[in-house]
Amino acid sequence: MTPSKRSEPDAVEILLIEANHGDVRLVRELFAEAGVTNEINVVYDGETALDYVRQRGEYTNAPAPDVVLLDLELPGRKSEDVLATLNDRPELASVPVLGMTGSTAEADIAQSSGSDVDVSIQKPLEPAEFVDVVRGMSGFGVTIVRKGSPEIAN
Repeated sequence: MTPSKRSEPDAVEILLIEANHGDVRLVRELFAEAGVTNEINVVYDGETALDYVRQRGEYTNAPAPDVVLLDLELPGRKSEDVLATLNDRPELASVPVLGMTGSTAEADIAQSSGSDVDVSIQKPLEPAEFVDVVRGMSGFGVTIVRKGSPEIAN
């Protein structure tokens, strides 16, 4: 998906890096259910994610993400590469990263929680849990726009 330009200067750009198209659809539905109207730019693998955050190729004019939702089990280039690139770029190092894992093993979830992500959640995403996490993003200084209200999700 080619990213869109920011339509509003204060709009929060969300970058979703997710290999599973069904999970992409689910995230969009969960955001809609939570009343979140922020732009969601989607890439489906680690290599494309690196192009996006480095603004290379078709992503030369891509808006910098304000929040990253990252599948921690990407095929090809790993999520660790994406996290390292985010941390190496001064303009992106403070961007909140929500890591999503399909692992059910507590050790795997704990390990992913100990990585460079700010929040780690298990897939499949439960609607109520995901909405709570989205609302909690305001704790990272991120304004989540909700339909019909100028307030942040909290």
